[in-house]
Amino acid sequence: MESRPVKWMLRGASGLVILFLYLPLVLIVIYAFGKGRGGSWPPQLFTTDWFEVAWKNSDLRPALGNSIRAGLAATGIALVLGTLASIAVHRFSFFGREAISFFLVLPIALPGIVSALALSSAVDYAHSVFGLNFGLFTIIVGHATFCVVVVFNNVIARLRRTPGNLIEASMDLGGDGWQTFRYVTFPTMRSALIAGALLAFGLSFDEIVVTIYLSGTTSTLPLWIFNNLQRAVNRPIVNVVAMVVLIVSIIPVYIAQRLAGGAIGVSRRHDTAA
Repeated sequence: MESRPVKWMLRGASGLVILFLYLPLVLIVIYAFGKGRGGSWPPQLFTTDWFEVAWKNSDLRPALGNSIRAGLAATGIALVLGTLASIAVHRFSFFGREAISFFLVLPIALPGIVSALALSSAVDYAHSVFGLNFGLFTIIVGHATFCVVVVFNNVIARLRRTPGNLIEASMDLGGDGWQTFRYVTFPTMRSALIAGALLAFGLSFDEIVVTIYLSGTTSTLPLWIFNNLQRAVNRPIVNVVAMVVLIVSIIPVYIAQRLAGGAIGVSRRHDTAA
């Protein structure tokens, strides 16, 4: 049992950490409702005019649409590939299984700039051979490379927590592979799939490093923020958009955490150790 002073010290330290992490985010929200264009403190509150200005911006809505399309497409690819890979790694024993697990997790552990340069080089090669151009398609493929990791981690963590005798019982009762997957395997990992999809969409929606190298002339919401951040005249609109992105990112992460029940962190530690 810790003494009362130790408990208060731990609580104070936890509060300082939370303040350090989230104070900049709170400031973004405050500035989004400020009347002035500058970043002076304290801001002149309170107005919602910048939300209307942001919505009417001719470049912003296409960028938002591209971010949504890229996120949905990358998430769909990640769901298929990540689920198939997790089932294969979990269900079957074969030479190089641990190596495959390692290489599946590696893209999200690499520095973003390294992954971006590698993907850009691959697209350059594909352009010279197949005529592939930088744009929305290359953004989707690039985002899918790290979204697969998120789905794989969530699904394989759930499969490892599922008793294997459920599948054996289904086989003993005459169920074939498809019936076992439909009535036993899929229901047990359904919430992990939803959590992985939400996290994958959140990662894709606000990704910028990979997007810069793969976008070409295509704009996404993070790129729009990056290009307008240094323009003082657009700073209030950037704050509004950043606040919206913040909300859009927090909601799926929170829901995914609730659905996964802690499986996210467990799967990452397990695969990293492997």
